[in-house]
Parts: sequence; C-alpha cells; structure tokens
Amino acid sequence: MKIGILGTGNVGRALAGAWARAGHEVVLGSRRAEDAGVAAELTAAVEGVRVVDPASAVAGADVVVNATPGTASVPLLARIGAPALAGKVLLDVAVGFTEDNDLSHLGESLGEEIQRTFPDTRVVKTLCTIDCQLMIDPASVEGPSTVFLSGDDAEAKRVVGALLHDLGWPRESLLDLGGIATARGQEHYSLLFIGIANALGSYGFGIRVVPSVRA
Repeated sequence: MKIGILGTGNVGRALAGAWARAGHEVVLGSRRAEDAGVAAELTAAVEGVRVVDPASAVAGADVVVNATPGTASVPLLARIGAPALAGKVLLDVAVGFTEDNDLSHLGESLGEEIQRTFPDTRVVKTLCTIDCQLMIDPASVEGPSTVFLSGDDAEAKRVVGALLHDLGWPRESLLDLGGIATARGQEHYSLLFIGIANALGSYGFGIRVVPSVRA
C-alpha cells in the first residue's frame, strides 16, 4: 500500500519507519521538502522513506496520514485541496493545542472538522491516545493496551485497522467507537494523558478497556 504521511515530527517519523519496515511504500510530506538539508536529514532519519512536498505525498497515496500539529492541519489540507483528498482514506493522528497548552478543539474535534471540511474524504481518527513509541511497538508496555477508531466509513476503518495490525496491534486491541463524532472523546483524553504522564514521569504507558465480567 502507498502511504503519504503529512508531518515530519516524532509521530510522522515513527509511523513512516514502522510501515516501511512492514513492506508499505511510504513517503513523508514536508512543507520544507525543497530544502535539500531538511530532506537529507529526514531521509537519513527514516531509512527507505522519501521526502516530498505535501501535495505530492497526497497525490500518490492510497492512505493519507495527518500527523501535523492540530492547529495547522486544516489549513495545510486546504492548500492541498479537496479534489486531491476526495475518496482517500485519511488517518488522523493529530490533536490541537493552543499556545497556553489548552485544547484548540472543544465543541468539535479536529477529526470532525476535517471530515466536515472535506466531506468526500474518509476520515478515521486513531492512535492519538498513546505516545509514538507505543504506536509502533504495542509490546513495549506490560500487558495489552486498547487503541480506538472513530469514523463514518466502515471500509476506511477496515483499511486503518489493517495498518494498525501491521504496527503490531492485535485485532482484539482495536475498539471501534462509532462515527467521527466520537473522535472528540479520543482528543479530549489527551488532557488526562498529560496528567498521567506527569504523575508517572513517563509517556511510556497505554490504557486498556476492561469489560465487566457480568456483561
């Protein structure tokens, strides 16, 4: 599968390397792709992954991954254009924060905003409740964790679920929350995530949904 990842930070790089190792054709979309030094640095950091401009990353991709800062995501996607995104599966990892470290999306999640702004794009929200290391190595914590999916398109969620499986997530760890409106809960969890990380002194943890034995 061809995967275009928008964003070259820790999350984008981690996912790019992991999916490339799993046999996918991956490109990183960087707003500074024309800077030879930046392109060389990113190529060296993520072996086997080409660095292109964002529009080119989207154009050749079966799946687009949004790993940009949440407050910059919609403006970047708008510059790429709705026609270029039409019909594509967009895996949204991002969460938006203000300069005061508050959530930028309160009444509507970023995932919902992307879906509303680009109605012909099949948006699936996932992976935003965990650190980038756990994203690509579910076995790095003790015991199983849960990863969530939100989206309106069942086939798009199936595609994303397969990509999560390629990262090492077993089927039983995937929990489909329902439509894209449920992405709000995933993004709002980031506030609790920060609190837990501060309490533990580490981002290296997961969460697990434990059903009642009486259910």
